[in-house]
Amino acid sequence: MTKPFPSDFLWGVATAGHQVEGNNVNSDTWFLEHLPGTIFAEPSGDAVDHYHRYREDIALIAGLGFTSYRFSLEWARIEPEEGHFSMAALDHYKRVLEACHEHGLTPVVTFHHFTSPLWLLRVGGWEGDRTPELFARYCDRAMAHLGDLIGVACTLNEPNLPWLLESFGIGGEAPENRGSVPVWAAAAERLGVDAATIAPFQFCSTDAGFTVKLAAHRAAIAAIKARRPDLQVGWTLANSDIQAIPGGEELADQVRRDVNERFLEVSRGDDFVGIQTYGRTVYGPDGHAPAPEGVPTNQMGEEIYPQALEATIREAHRIAGIPVIVTENGLATEDDTQRVAYLRTAVDGVAACIADGIDVRGYIAWTAFDNFEWVFGYGPKFGLIAVDRSTQERTPKESARWLGRCAREHAKAAAPQPV
Repeated sequence: MTKPFPSDFLWGVATAGHQVEGNNVNSDTWFLEHLPGTIFAEPSGDAVDHYHRYREDIALIAGLGFTSYRFSLEWARIEPEEGHFSMAALDHYKRVLEACHEHGLTPVVTFHHFTSPLWLLRVGGWEGDRTPELFARYCDRAMAHLGDLIGVACTLNEPNLPWLLESFGIGGEAPENRGSVPVWAAAAERLGVDAATIAPFQFCSTDAGFTVKLAAHRAAIAAIKARRPDLQVGWTLANSDIQAIPGGEELADQVRRDVNERFLEVSRGDDFVGIQTYGRTVYGPDGHAPAPEGVPTNQMGEEIYPQALEATIREAHRIAGIPVIVTENGLATEDDTQRVAYLRTAVDGVAACIADGIDVRGYIAWTAFDNFEWVFGYGPKFGLIAVDRSTQERTPKESARWLGRCAREHAKAAAPQPV
């Protein structure tokens, strides 16, 4: 790689609280994992116990050469019951932030990464009229305690993902039909509410869901900026490189509009947009097209296509017209040589964008550790660091060392030279 990166470019790895901390028992996701008819392959359990092992984990990340760590606060820990804020949880995240600073890592903090307090699901979830105000109140409380230590703030993680999943035939049920889906019916019965009101963040793709998420994002920005006007704030989007084969052009255009373009349009005016890309999504006359025969695939059977990241950065630049941070990019594979090759191509794509004058401010890989991958459970291995969950022992992979070397080499190249 020969393209120059800015001296303050963020080189990092990312995690999300529920996926690594363990025992997030007051969250809607924990609740859904344990329901009859659950769509989760297995429960999250102890995860990789990052809640207790964060100090050594942060030291390990810094020691590999990274300059940034993206992680999330857990709303369900901070506000386990509506209106009750846990000082113990806030103090915990303060210690996490302090550890980042001790090791020279810029903390990129996500205020909501898919999981919500269970009580929010009872009052309408991410279609509820009160949710923007409730989310902003939580952001304000978090900022009051933690704001001076946060390096970059992300409000919501992948608010657009449900519309991409719907194009694959996953989720997307109209509210009046949710009672026919076993997991939503079971959730409603346990909570004592109408199944039509069950609207978890990552499965909510209605017009009301779009309106509520956008309002929550904007209310959160206002709350965060009220505490720290100088803090850079944006949200992070799941933007696939959407393509078509003959017969799929109309559907591809519609998905591109629903998933990528409208979310980028409403991002105008934000300080940055986080782009999270893993590959391309191709549509044909019969809908979502499977990976072409004979191409390398990841653990979920998807085509390995690292070139997608450059395309989505350019799309974000063209439509949103604001700075970009790559807040997630990675590969689910047991073959780490595949991951190194994937990262190399992706980072070269970032360099090409920067060389063309696009304001890209960071590359943060998904993910630091092999962890809980939502409905897939612990099967997919995205981690740059392996974890033996029977002992919780961490082992950096070559991909972690390779990307850490990139960070060191580019930091050295960008440093002022003595005269």
